[in-house]
Amino acid sequence: AAMRPGAGGEYIYVRDAYGPMLGFLYAWTTFLIAKPASIATVAAGVVRILGEFPPLAFLQTEIVHRPIAITEGQVMAAALIASITYLNYLGVKKAGEFQLFFTILKVVMILTIVGIGFSAASGGAAHYSTSYAGARGGVAGFMAALIAALWAYDGWNNMPMVAGEIRDPQRSIPKALIFGIAVVALLYMLTFAAVQWVLPAADIATAQRPATLAIQHALGPAGAMVMSAAIAFSMFVTLNGQILTGARIPFAAARDGYFFRSLAEVNPKYHTPSASLLFQATMTILLIVVGGAFEDLFNLAIFSEWLFYMIAASTIFVFRMREPHADRPYRALGYPVLPALFIAAATVLLWYSFIQNLRNSIAGTIVILAGIPVFLYFRRRNRLN
Repeated sequence: AAMRPGAGGEYIYVRDAYGPMLGFLYAWTTFLIAKPASIATVAAGVVRILGEFPPLAFLQTEIVHRPIAITEGQVMAAALIASITYLNYLGVKKAGEFQLFFTILKVVMILTIVGIGFSAASGGAAHYSTSYAGARGGVAGFMAALIAALWAYDGWNNMPMVAGEIRDPQRSIPKALIFGIAVVALLYMLTFAAVQWVLPAADIATAQRPATLAIQHALGPAGAMVMSAAIAFSMFVTLNGQILTGARIPFAAARDGYFFRSLAEVNPKYHTPSASLLFQATMTILLIVVGGAFEDLFNLAIFSEWLFYMIAASTIFVFRMREPHADRPYRALGYPVLPALFIAAATVLLWYSFIQNLRNSIAGTIVILAGIPVFLYFRRRNRLN
């Protein structure tokens, strides 16, 4: 990221390491499946939580029955995506300020929840040694849990996608990535340590939202409602970061001539990839309407994203061999062991993700391979022009 700080992030690394076709397949997968599915999952999650509040029960109501069923909740999710897209349309500075303010608020909220959990009268360290009889053991059980847990960290790779719009990216990106992941890891572990302080393993395993149940034990039903609202708010803030960064991928591919040129246009007034933002919003809303339930969107996003996380991480070996004397503002700690471990872990994760969610994984693979003729079409058109 520090070596190649251009708009597009991993697209640039994969393109430069393995050639334009694989670079395009990364971009194709990201803007057609991974990013829209990821954004749609978050939006669907917000609506699903809000729909459990009695005044918002209407979100489950169908307003269109044919040819496909559309609920009030899907309309609300689409409206959320449209509003955050518009904020990003107005400029990266406005979107960044929004993200900074509400992320700080979100961190304060999470730490408050952690404090409430550890102060619960019914809590105790004995819960850490409890077990759940229905748990899947072994490597398969661990990987199934890991796939879900990694969703909390998704977005760790987003900052390099807007590297072309960051001041002093060679210094800023490594600091932000390392500090950001460390903070997320700390908050994640603190949250679940607090949850398990309040609840035994069996209650956590069978609860739809363990954190809400833990706060209910600590503060009563009113606390559970506040917790649900806090989770919905947290996911809403996540939407902005996803939309801000995801639109830079089709923008970068179009700029290279491998997608529709209109998506490479920068708005003359707001200096944002406005056409790319609108394209991303359209794809996401289509997925919300047609793509199925929260879990389907989640599984589709996880498989397609981690396939290219693995490929993107492998480019470090290519650049070290091909460009041994290149300026490296940040040299990867533990090279080559840590990058190799990451790739090995991602490979195992992908295998279990593919097996456990066969239908979505096959569908994702078909869409990825469908990008090959699209790439060949745009390459041929470029040569003719």
